[in-house]
Amino acid sequence: MLRTDATSSSLGLALWRQTWPMAIGVLSLLGFQLIDSAFIARLGTASLAAQSFTFPLSFLIIGVQVGMGIAIAALISRALGAGETDRARRLGSLVLLVGTLVIAALALGLWAIQAPVFRRLGAAPEALGLIRDYWGPQLVAAWLGALLYFGYSLFRAHGNTRLPGTLMVVTSLANLMLDPLLIFGIGDWPGLGLAGAPWATVLAFLLGLVTLGARLSGRGWLAADGLREESRQSLRPFLGIAGPAMIGQLMPPLAAMLAISIVARLGESEVAAWGLISRLETVSLMAVLAMTMSLPPWLGRCYGAGDWPQVHRLMRLALRVAVFWQLALGLSLALAAPWVAAALAGTAEVRSDLAILVRCLPPSYAALGVCMLVVSAGNALGWPLRAMMMSAARLFAFYLPCLGLGAWLGGLMGLTLGAAVGNLLAGLGAWGLLRRTLASPRRQAI
Repeated sequence: MLRTDATSSSLGLALWRQTWPMAIGVLSLLGFQLIDSAFIARLGTASLAAQSFTFPLSFLIIGVQVGMGIAIAALISRALGAGETDRARRLGSLVLLVGTLVIAALALGLWAIQAPVFRRLGAAPEALGLIRDYWGPQLVAAWLGALLYFGYSLFRAHGNTRLPGTLMVVTSLANLMLDPLLIFGIGDWPGLGLAGAPWATVLAFLLGLVTLGARLSGRGWLAADGLREESRQSLRPFLGIAGPAMIGQLMPPLAAMLAISIVARLGESEVAAWGLISRLETVSLMAVLAMTMSLPPWLGRCYGAGDWPQVHRLMRLALRVAVFWQLALGLSLALAAPWVAAALAGTAEVRSDLAILVRCLPPSYAALGVCMLVVSAGNALGWPLRAMMMSAARLFAFYLPCLGLGAWLGGLMGLTLGAAVGNLLAGLGAWGLLRRTLASPRRQAI
């Protein structure tokens, strides 16, 4: 179990120990998704654009699973911090059962409404056939990925980040080995084309689930008795965290749908380039994403123990790491933009568009990282509604208005600069919210 009374001198080391396994795991997981898109780019601009249209709906599933995962980690870590071990076991069992059913129902719903939704996003009629071939196995992969994520959340709530990080690496390597075989084929077998990418992910995630199940058995973190009573007792606090968290996590897919519809007006190559920069964005934010996974259980235990000075120290350290890391990485990517675009894009037109995006956007991810950490901390520290409001402001008050105005005024370059300005404004707003809230945390908890 993590200690909540770590001294300032050891705090950085403790944060590093909790974060580095998740950082490596997130890097491998998101890295294979980026390379996945790079493989698809070799099939042509039409295939890459078809995949890009599916990103907002894929993020919808991720938003629901992350919102539930936040609630899992927060409630279980608070129970452990208060010494309620039996309750933590019951909570673990409940969220695994409910999460499996919720994500399955969502995936079935998204399959049923795919045609009108993708048409609304701006997909041309000739692209719908490619999207349909890809979308079915992608939904299966998304469901399996959600089950893995819930298992990871259970381990993180108990202070174990090493196993989730390791499994992310293993599944990513398996996916990378299967990708070229299933997409392009081998020998006389021609491969599956665009559909091969999600089928590779399905097989990799199945491997991860088998391994996770074997490691979870015997841990004593689950319970079969008292689940009905626990569900009645915990439903309200679970919804109190998961509801705002899921709404906050569902807003990015909605914003992504609006963003892709704006980009679609610029052309097919711009859509393809936007899909690649979206993948690159998540990879470059891997350190921040890892901290959003490793910090909440720690913060939740501090919350349960009433150790607010430790919360202040943790947040100061995490924000400094995020800003300095993202600025250094973002500037490096901006300087290497032509080479990055050449490595990822399949055609000269997409390479040119992608280079513009890489030059301007990655440095702004430092401010975006601040906003992500503040939102993640809010769900663990008893003010989920404030976190949800900050997430809404980031997307709908800062990001999308700047994106749309930039595209209207200056095409792709204007869109890129608008997105960067939106990220900067969101980071400044989140910093202000954090300072005000931590000034009197108990009074402002919601």
